[in-house]
Amino acid sequence: MQTQNKVIVVTGGGSGIGRALTLRLVNAGAHVAAIDIHENTLQETQGLAGPHKGHISLHVVNVTERETVNALPEKVIAAHGVVDGLINCAGIIQPFVRIKDLEFDAIKRVMDVNLYGQIHMIKAFLPHLLARPEAHIVNISSMGGFFPVPGQTMYGASKAAVKLLTEGLYAEMIGTNVHVTVVFPGAIATNIAQNSGVVIAGLGNEQAHKFSATTAAVAAETIINGMVRNKFQVFIGQDARMMDLLYRLNPRWATQFMFSKMKALLPD
Repeated sequence: MQTQNKVIVVTGGGSGIGRALTLRLVNAGAHVAAIDIHENTLQETQGLAGPHKGHISLHVVNVTERETVNALPEKVIAAHGVVDGLINCAGIIQPFVRIKDLEFDAIKRVMDVNLYGQIHMIKAFLPHLLARPEAHIVNISSMGGFFPVPGQTMYGASKAAVKLLTEGLYAEMIGTNVHVTVVFPGAIATNIAQNSGVVIAGLGNEQAHKFSATTAAVAAETIINGMVRNKFQVFIGQDARMMDLLYRLNPRWATQFMFSKMKALLPD
């Protein structure tokens, strides 16, 4: 689906990939309903849009709250007239610990934001998207959604669920006007750990960015290109593409390889 003159809803629009998507979309002639739990970061995103800031409406919403999300389409349509697309980008990681040490509150929070947040948004907006001549849903999964990362097991489980949710939705939308795409980012240079309230012991910001091979701007460009081309799957970063191949060829070896790279970050 072409994005020019379209109205796109972007969750997580206050930072990271969501912010980069919002800015790139309005620069390309789209209108964006930017969703985030933090009003101040949404306002920062709008300020960065410069002459295009009038094309962005701001909506302070917690995507885990179903009733609040159910009221969102009416507000977006009031601001823009219609809605043509949804990009589910909001997400958090878990504390970097083994599952035996992960508190149930943290497990629930990860599942609520990463999985149920996307479900809430899809259920709320899909009827409106089906009424458009052409529409698109993009769900952000993760490299961790098809490949196990030690210390991020529940995060990976939530993103694996997003993968199957999206692919199942794609199958259900065959023959309709709604296109569906699932995205698998690898390591991206964003502040997701800070936004998730996660501290990785012994790893400062400068060191953390060594793991970040792709910028948020490049990720946003890749996602939008995939949307325009109506792609089924989009992989972001050489790391995501490489691990997809390795995991298909030899999943046990690939899992052991990842553990060898990540074990230094795991508490004993």
